[in-house]
Amino acid sequence: MSILALRSQRVVVPDGVRAATILLENGRISALLAHDADVAGAELLDVGTHAVLPGVIDPHVHINEPGRTDWEGFDTATKAALAGGLTTLVDMPLNSAPVTTSVANLEIKRAATQGQLHCNVGFWGGVVPGNAAEIEPLIAAGVLGFKAFLTHSGIDDFPNATEADLRRVMPVLARHGLPLLVHCELSEDNDEWKKNDHRSYPNYLASRPKKWEDEAIAMMIRLCEETGCWVHIVHLSSANSIAPIAAAKARGLPLTVETGQHYLYFNAEDIQDGQTQFKCAPPIREKANNDQLWAALQRGVIDFVATDHSPAPPDLKQLASGDFTTAWGGIASLQFALPVLWTAARQRGASLNDLAKWLSANPAKLAGQHQRKGQITVGFDADLVVLDPEKTFEVTAELIRHKHKVSPYICQELAGVVELTFLAGEQVYQRPNALRLNHGNFLTR
Repeated sequence: MSILALRSQRVVVPDGVRAATILLENGRISALLAHDADVAGAELLDVGTHAVLPGVIDPHVHINEPGRTDWEGFDTATKAALAGGLTTLVDMPLNSAPVTTSVANLEIKRAATQGQLHCNVGFWGGVVPGNAAEIEPLIAAGVLGFKAFLTHSGIDDFPNATEADLRRVMPVLARHGLPLLVHCELSEDNDEWKKNDHRSYPNYLASRPKKWEDEAIAMMIRLCEETGCWVHIVHLSSANSIAPIAAAKARGLPLTVETGQHYLYFNAEDIQDGQTQFKCAPPIREKANNDQLWAALQRGVIDFVATDHSPAPPDLKQLASGDFTTAWGGIASLQFALPVLWTAARQRGASLNDLAKWLSANPAKLAGQHQRKGQITVGFDADLVVLDPEKTFEVTAELIRHKHKVSPYICQELAGVVELTFLAGEQVYQRPNALRLNHGNFLTR
């Protein structure tokens, strides 16, 4: 195969940003050379002052195929990924039908990717009541870890796990060194809010209090300590839990945490009544809370940021009625993972190295890919994104590659334009077009 020399004044390597030339050969980074190195025999692509970063890894995506492909699907999700500089996704076990709670269902999902895997994709298995016997077969079949809900998932065929269910499964995962990803809300009967203004965002926010998250996280820290199972808390939104998480990490517990772009970019005070495109669970909270999430991310208590891309058709989002009680909860954001975070992060003095850590290096660890992905390092997979960090753009419906043109980011002015995306050393996207499709691979540990 030919060798590509990718040259830039700003290559984001683990220890900083420097002018360099990267050699891409046989799908890997074969050398990291001086900027002005002689690369005779290689095809040279000089991107000037555009930054070169490791491809974004998003380990929290609902692709919804098969069964709910009218919500999203592998074709649209992985095309949107390329346009956003995402080279690796890990698909959640629910919202597809069937759900990924058995090997048979996993094989149905894998078969559905045929001819439409435009970036790398791995799969999480699901933990639900009664499927403990499926855990080790799913591990053998190649899932990267497991996901459980502690409250109703929104999908009846993926019921929430009880503490007893988790106690059966967590020692198995501990033996295999795989993470248990947990949606941490211990809900209580809270139907009173439905009698109030259905369009009110403050009412919706009050209906899912921080207490639900905090009690669930406390339980998971306890189970983590008792079982030795790696626990990963998804989409943290309650700042009240930052101190207990920090204390658990200080004790050496195998605990990791993500938050979502939407909790760092938006604040409850700015969400108008009836704007159901903002509905998610846990909800987007107040600015004072979200400032604390930022501080926790910047000091490493929160490990990384993932989209929780959870799209649905416009009618399920109740955009016309603005009814928060019946709208589907989920933020459609996959394509904008990088610019949304960069826009907010650079306002807080964060660097391109921080961006690479929060979107690539640390997510690679959760997915078990950290010895081959998530860094610009010799020997690693040549999954890369070329970014113009200073250039801004407005999110419009026309730009969106997701199946449905619904997103709270529409009309937002974002910084960071993805110019090129490379997958295994091949240029697969050049703004605004995909150049090479169906070039993705299945990921296993």
